[in-house]
Amino acid sequence: MQIQDLLHETSEDLSREESLKSTDTLTSGQLRKMNAYWRAANYVSVGQIYLYENPLLKEPLTLAHVKPLVVSHWGTTPGQNFIYVHLNRAIKKYDLDMFYIAGPGHGGPAIVGNVYLEGTWSEVYPNVSQDEAGLKLLFKQFSFPGGISSHVAPTTPGSIHEGGELGYSLSHAFGAAFDNPGLIVACVIGDGEAETGSLATAWQSNKFLDPITDGAVLPILHLNGYKISNPTVLSRIEHDELDQFLRGCGWTPYFVEGDEPEKMHQLMAATIDKAVEDIQQFQKNARSNNDVTRPRWPMIVLKSPKGWTGPKFVDGLQIEGTFRSHQVPLLVDGAHPDHVKLLENWMKSYKAEELFDENGRLIAELAELAPKGDRRMGANPHANGGLLLHDLRMPDFHDHAVNVVSPGAIQVEDTLVLGSFLRDVARLNQDKRNFRIFGPDETVSNLLQAVFEVTNRQWDAREFGNDEFLAPQGRVLDSMLSENQCEGWLEGYLLTGRHGLFNSYEAFIRIIDSMFSQHAKWLKVCNELPWRREISSLNYLLASHVWQQDHNGFTHQDPGFLDHVINKKADIVRCYLPADANCLLSVFDHCLRSRNYVNVVVAGKHALPQWLTMDEAVVHCTEGVGIWQWASNDQGSEPDVVMACCGDTPTLEILAAVSILRQHLPELKIRVINVVDLMKLQPSTEHPHGLTELEYDSLFTKDKHIVFGFHGYPWLIHRLTYRRTNHKLHVRGYKEEGTITTPFDMRVQNDLDRFHLVQDVVDRVPNLGSKGAYLKQNMQDKLIEHKHYINAHGQDMPEIRNWKWSDGSG
Repeated sequence: MQIQDLLHETSEDLSREESLKSTDTLTSGQLRKMNAYWRAANYVSVGQIYLYENPLLKEPLTLAHVKPLVVSHWGTTPGQNFIYVHLNRAIKKYDLDMFYIAGPGHGGPAIVGNVYLEGTWSEVYPNVSQDEAGLKLLFKQFSFPGGISSHVAPTTPGSIHEGGELGYSLSHAFGAAFDNPGLIVACVIGDGEAETGSLATAWQSNKFLDPITDGAVLPILHLNGYKISNPTVLSRIEHDELDQFLRGCGWTPYFVEGDEPEKMHQLMAATIDKAVEDIQQFQKNARSNNDVTRPRWPMIVLKSPKGWTGPKFVDGLQIEGTFRSHQVPLLVDGAHPDHVKLLENWMKSYKAEELFDENGRLIAELAELAPKGDRRMGANPHANGGLLLHDLRMPDFHDHAVNVVSPGAIQVEDTLVLGSFLRDVARLNQDKRNFRIFGPDETVSNLLQAVFEVTNRQWDAREFGNDEFLAPQGRVLDSMLSENQCEGWLEGYLLTGRHGLFNSYEAFIRIIDSMFSQHAKWLKVCNELPWRREISSLNYLLASHVWQQDHNGFTHQDPGFLDHVINKKADIVRCYLPADANCLLSVFDHCLRSRNYVNVVVAGKHALPQWLTMDEAVVHCTEGVGIWQWASNDQGSEPDVVMACCGDTPTLEILAAVSILRQHLPELKIRVINVVDLMKLQPSTEHPHGLTELEYDSLFTKDKHIVFGFHGYPWLIHRLTYRRTNHKLHVRGYKEEGTITTPFDMRVQNDLDRFHLVQDVVDRVPNLGSKGAYLKQNMQDKLIEHKHYINAHGQDMPEIRNWKWSDGSG
């Protein structure tokens, strides 16, 4: 027991040595001013939460001055104000290019207040001036109808991170730091946020940061002890356990702990100086000596009371330092009239008369503490990435065209072709260092390995002899098996003005459903803010899809991301399902050039027939939907049936069904329609890509049966088309049937195969008589033959494996 106590004491002593107990980093004048600036930030934060009148308390506070509905979060706010003022000092001392990511979700009062105090808010929103009238507007707009939200949002200058759903701050910070060698991203992490899966995994991102070509991330773990009504895990473990955990993740933690402002200011100043100097020394050594050894980057653990400087007790209950300060620590309404005086006393404790002049402007000696121009964290151009965005140098995708001499004559792996195109994109933009490919260990699996002819996987941990394509610098980040990190890194990369794509297995992109949602919401709000510049689109390539899971089976079969995506605003989302490699090239060239969208592209990696020449593919993809005349026979007459398809595998099966129908029922008039752009099916009043009613009826007719083969869940097509005139729509797609089986049997199990499709047409189209009955029976026989064959031979029948398109005339 004595030895264990000694080991515990030694570990804690070593850790606290690195906590820097220096008390003389700041002069008395600096200490006084910084504490005053912190008070000003706290005052402005409380004012935003509570007031919409009387911003400087020039008259006694009354209930009429308080918002009718007070909604916000105070607990994290004073700690974030404390951090912000200290980062401002470091920026000025070291002339840093730095911005701030606020992980603790609803710390909006802190960041809005600091951006206002530094002057950026008034530059972006001139009506919110730096005087008493502007202060009143600042207070009123916060968490108020017609104003701004209670958390850090796109409306907040200096932010790339929505403070709603927790967990993404650190991965966003690393995404911002990639290829930004002069940038330091200060990432404040709440101890509640640190409990999320995304954040817990993001600690490992330091294994992917190159000290030569990338910037740095300075995590600041804010331990204030509580969530909404529960303690936080990291605040309740022993000091040495937390220290060992962070060191085990590859960090050098420096601890700043306490509640006495003067001591905390001195300790925080010394600690930030140490962290910045560590970063600069690591980078200098790496860049001067070409030393790619992974540094043990510094980070800071700030342990301060929740709701610091707020009400200590209210109605006999402790508030400061408890979970009760998490949201609104003091109810001020008609049911609590005596709390008006408590609020007034709280706000007066900051002594606003010493901080703001008679006109309501922050006094000059305090305003001088903030950095100037673009060095202000609210004005840093990286946080408005469109300011820094440059177009990619793009190869000519025609150079990668598949030579299609006739429809279906050859088979090609679509994503393999795309890989060579992406290789050339990476090669052409190596000098700019503004393009990256992200994915969870699936780049090779999805047949994009051609990119490794010109670049490597970025990897800054140890390497062994059998490793492949690993290097400290690279354009590919796919060595971490975490969809969350890949998504977060890519979002941070795009939001700071670069380009990229995320390739994933289709089923497992669902892991980041909510991350996509938050990014789509971010873009939606940004589109309403003229000062927010457009950024490169978030591009998803979903391969290894539902119809190609021969050896994985049911667990890997889920096309539902499409259903999730189309719920978002029509001016944000785009969904493409190219039928072959030439269409895929045309679509992806468009996606990489686009701005402010989320583009979802679904493409297969198994060899499938190729249908269109490149010239045909460009026209078809530009239109997004169209009649394939070479497969149709209704020219000069009305069709008896419309056969529509969307996705590579449904296209194959629809065309195979058409071939059978044209052979056995040559008098049947069939129109074949292929859909590349899924959003074309929506009315033009609902989506900018949508077809007008006239266009839709011209293609799909007003009254003929439509047999539609779709890549995903059938009801998605019904959702998109429910307002259309023609409701004779019969969609075949994935209906949650699957296992490890042959490719064709997957289609059979879900009724998407050619035999079921032919039966469907026979059942729908009237007057087919005896020919129709015999054909339907023949198709049923084929289904039985198929089942017996695969059970005996373990592969699909030769007529399936060797099928070629025929119009039935031969």
